[in-house]
Amino acid sequence: MNTQTTHRGRDRGGSGSASTLRVAVVGPGGWGRQHTRVFAARADTDLVAVVGRHPDRTAKAAATLGARAYTDIDRMIEAERPDLVSVSLPNEEHFEPTMRLLEHGIPLLVEKPLVFDLHQADTLLAAAAEQDTFFAIDFNHRYAEPVRRTRRAIENGSIGDPVFATWRFGGEANPGDSPHKNIIETQCHAFDMLEHLLGPITSVAAQMTNKTYSAWSTVALALEFDNGAVGTVLGTYDSSYAYRDTHLLEVNGTTGRAVIHDTVRSLELARVGDETASVWQPGYFDDEARSFHATFDRYVDDMLAAFRAGSPPPVPASAGRRALLIAQRAIESHETGARTAVEPDAPVTSPTEQEPA
Repeated sequence: MNTQTTHRGRDRGGSGSASTLRVAVVGPGGWGRQHTRVFAARADTDLVAVVGRHPDRTAKAAATLGARAYTDIDRMIEAERPDLVSVSLPNEEHFEPTMRLLEHGIPLLVEKPLVFDLHQADTLLAAAAEQDTFFAIDFNHRYAEPVRRTRRAIENGSIGDPVFATWRFGGEANPGDSPHKNIIETQCHAFDMLEHLLGPITSVAAQMTNKTYSAWSTVALALEFDNGAVGTVLGTYDSSYAYRDTHLLEVNGTTGRAVIHDTVRSLELARVGDETASVWQPGYFDDEARSFHATFDRYVDDMLAAFRAGSPPPVPASAGRRALLIAQRAIESHETGARTAVEPDAPVTSPTEQEPA
C-alpha cells in the first residue's frame, strides 16, 4: 500500500482527542453543504479546507466558510494535514477519491452509498482495515427522534416480538449511469434502517419497473429476517418529496405497533385492542427534532465522540457494504425471478486476497 502521508490523527483521535479537530470536506456542493455547515459551526472542529472539482465554485464556497480551496486531494492533504476528512461526492463517483484518502491513512466520514460495486466496497474496507483507519458512513436516518424511540420500544418490549415491518420511501428521479440508482443509493437507507431495528435480512424477492424512464425506478421487495419476521420495501423515483408521508415506516409486533411518518415528523405507538394511540411529535420550540438536516448533526455528535475516544465508528463503512449487498441480492432476484438468499457479512480480507468482480 502506498501511504503517501503519515497522518498525525490516524490512531482514532490522535492529536485531536484534547483539542480542536482539523476537518476537510471533499465535495462541498449538494448534501456536502450539510457537511461544511456542521464542521464550520462546531466549537470542537475547524473546517480548514474544501476540495471540489470546479475551481471558481470551490473558491467561492471556501471563502464563504473561511476555509481554503483545493481541487486536488493530495495537495490538500500535504498542505493541511487534516485530522478527519468528510466526503460527499456524486453518488456514482465515490470509489477513486475514497481510495486515495484511505491510501493516506486518514480517518474518514463518507456519504452513502459506499459504492455501487461489491468488489470496490471490499477493496475500500480492506484498505481501511490494513491501516486500522477510522472509516464511518453517514446513515443519519438512524438518528431521527422517532427512530430512536421506535428502537427503544422494540428493545423494551413495548410492541412485543416484531412480526413485520413496512418501509415506503421515494421522491423525484435522480437519473444516472446505473439502472439501479434508486435501490443502491436511496433504498440503502431502507436496508440499513430495517436491519438496525429488526436484525439481519436473510432473503429477498423483488419486483421492479422501468415504466417511466430507462432505469428500474420503482422497486417492490419482500424480505425475510433472521428472527422470523417478514418485511416489505417500496422504494421509488416515481413519486415526489413534496408529498405528505413520502416516507412511512411501520413495525408491527405481537402486542403493538410503531408507525413513523416522514422520518422526523411524528411517531405513533399503539397497543393491540386499544383504539387509542400515543403520538410523539416535536413541540413548538423543538425545531431541532423536526429538522431532517439536524439528524446529521446528531450523527456527527456521536461519530466524533467515538473518534475522540478511540472507539470504532457508531455506523462503520461496513454498514454501507451491507446495504449494497442486500441491494445486489434484490437485483439478482429480479433478474432470475426467484427469491435470493442474503448471506451473512464476510470477514474483511486484504486487497490481494480478493477475487475480481
